[in-house]
Amino acid sequence: MTPVAALFVRKVNHYAELGVDCYDFDRDALTWQGGCPGIFHPPCRSWGQLAHFAKPRDGERELAIWAMRMVRENGGVLEHPYASKLWAASGCLGFGMRDHHGGVLVPVLQSWWGHRAPKKSLLYIVGPLPSIPYLADAPTTTTVERMGRPERERTPAPFATWLVEVARACA
Repeated sequence: MTPVAALFVRKVNHYAELGVDCYDFDRDALTWQGGCPGIFHPPCRSWGQLAHFAKPRDGERELAIWAMRMVRENGGVLEHPYASKLWAASGCLGFGMRDHHGGVLVPVLQSWWGHRAPKKSLLYIVGPLPSIPYLADAPTTTTVERMGRPERERTPAPFATWLVEVARACA
């Protein structure tokens, strides 16, 4: 089975249950040596629509640029908010169009995998384009703004499983 790493994840996460090599805050993602596909969830507060209100730690903004470089070198998938300014800063093209690194942007709603809020995201995939379970009527019970930070940031188990499959296909 192809090894996969998950970077910038919460200490309690579903990736560990799936046998993925996890890098949380304590196990600094910048120590990752590469060599296998990754699933990257870099901090987004300094890239989002409300970035002007954010108070990121020193060097936090640069983590997304580093993650973009790593996914381009090793394959895998990077997840960030739909409206993130990272996409333009990284030279990503429109949906479904491969850039010169072989990456493609794919819009998803995390509610398709059980998130309680829609959580509109973009996936930058460097590898084969997977089958995506578009669900027009995925049930939601709240908005991201009404969720606590841990729940808002946690990747739903079915989404984590799907992302691992996507990353493994990128090897």
